[in-house]
Amino acid sequence: MSTVCQSCGMPMKKDPENGGTNGDGSRSTDYCSYCYQDGAFTSPDIKTAADMQEFCIGKLKEMGTPGFMAWLFTRNIPRLKRWRNV
Repeated sequence: MSTVCQSCGMPMKKDPENGGTNGDGSRSTDYCSYCYQDGAFTSPDIKTAADMQEFCIGKLKEMGTPGFMAWLFTRNIPRLKRWRNV
């Protein structure tokens, strides 16, 4: 099991659902429940790592995270499994 979601980088231990779901209903060990449900990514409009970084930075700022820290938390998104060959 990945320690972080391979789409958004959120620590998997922070996921209230303990991972997303694959098409067969089994638990995904790579993606969180916010990013992945029923074998598909939940936000098809997020097409690049930069899109995901922008989205996550916005969410983190909404939660009160300072801008620099939000950037720091998202800087590894381009290295995650979902984005490596995009």
